[in-house]
Amino acid sequence: MIGRDGVLLWYALRHPLRPRWLLPAAIMLGLYAIDPLNAVLPFAGLIDEIVLVPLMLHALLKLLPQEIRDDFDRRPLIWRR
Repeated sequence: MIGRDGVLLWYALRHPLRPRWLLPAAIMLGLYAIDPLNAVLPFAGLIDEIVLVPLMLHALLKLLPQEIRDDFDRRPLIWRR
């Protein structure tokens, strides 16, 4: 799931019809993923990396306009992995 979602996020960030909120939301998700709490509490960081970050990424992509997701699905297979 995370592989396809990561490629879809990359594609959506480069899409000309991307919503304005997508870039700040992606930056916030990236900052959350490299949170300093991961170094202080390794167990909490492990839960973040394995469970919360992929779920938040998937939820973020569910908010994308349907036409961006459809356009992604119509792209050549190399984009969809």
